[in-house]
Amino acid sequence: MGIEVSRADVADEGVQACLAESAALMAALFPPEDNHGIAPGAEDPELCMFAAREGGRVIGTAAMAPRDGYGEVKAMFVSPGLQGHGIGAQLLAAVEDEARARGIDCLRLETGAPLAAACRLYRKVGYRDRAAFGEYADGTTSIFMEKTLTPLSPP
Repeated sequence: MGIEVSRADVADEGVQACLAESAALMAALFPPEDNHGIAPGAEDPELCMFAAREGGRVIGTAAMAPRDGYGEVKAMFVSPGLQGHGIGAQLLAAVEDEARARGIDCLRLETGAPLAAACRLYRKVGYRDRAAFGEYADGTTSIFMEKTLTPLSPP
């Protein structure tokens, strides 16, 4: 499986299709008040989007949104039939590298218990549970995580 992960334009047709696939899955798993994904068609000039492609087709996305004092992992999604092949880990590594390059030393994310494989991945690579952050509320079906990033090694 030849997977390429690179920066992407959120308006890219393949990225938008992947975001729509993610939104449909999240709507089936979570109540509307706990659905915090990036809506297809949304624009955020601060958002740094990545896409995983196989043969040019977008099969996964992840994004990093700079916040005050941290970065937030958003739109982490791999097409269901392709999960379990390390694509999510590649996308997450790209987000973490981008955060480090911007001098961001802490990443936070919001996920949920029905996304058990994603939760396992996050914990495996060093994310730890934490309280709600930003505009999120405690007492929801959401799980909140955080990772302190190690700085990039000098060249």
